[in-house]
Amino acid sequence: MPPTRCLLYLHGFRSSPQSFKAQRMKAWLEAHRPEVQWCCPALPPSPRQAFDLALALTADWPADASAVIGSSLGGFYARAVARRRGWPLVVLNPAVDPARDLAAHLGEQRAFHSPEDRFHFLAEYLDELRAIDEATPPGPDDPRQCLAIIAKGDEVLDWREMVARHQGATVKLLPGGDHALSDFDDHLPDIVRFLGWD
Repeated sequence: MPPTRCLLYLHGFRSSPQSFKAQRMKAWLEAHRPEVQWCCPALPPSPRQAFDLALALTADWPADASAVIGSSLGGFYARAVARRRGWPLVVLNPAVDPARDLAAHLGEQRAFHSPEDRFHFLAEYLDELRAIDEATPPGPDDPRQCLAIIAKGDEVLDWREMVARHQGATVKLLPGGDHALSDFDDHLPDIVRFLGWD
């Protein structure tokens, strides 16, 4: 029997399934909604491969009982997945123009949670990001379908761009905060309520 509810979590650049937010979300589900199928894959450096992986892992998920959460670069991917599938979407300080922003990070990178793991971010990946963006249906977000949690104190991304990209969404704009959303536990109730799992 297929799961009644499914949640996909997509992490950010140089991050992993070990991210604080992913682990806190997983722990909440295990404690309060163990029936929810949780999927938080380790995303490859190639955006095309990362996006294809997200779609492949969720190919048989129920259209009316699935949702996706994405943080930073994962928020960019999550929006593309949600638009493709028609799922509810939660984005956490989402990347708006990653092809532009990551152009400064070409070459060897170290994984945030395991610095011994290294990978190369290639110039061709910028084109892959642009291709995903171009293939994502444009238009304003539905406030019932998209929750954007955005911190004005984000030290990596511009909160104004994030708000502008998510016009129409239900936006929770934090007066301070940081890119990592270190106060993520404070926002869990809003996420759960938005998904209708409270």
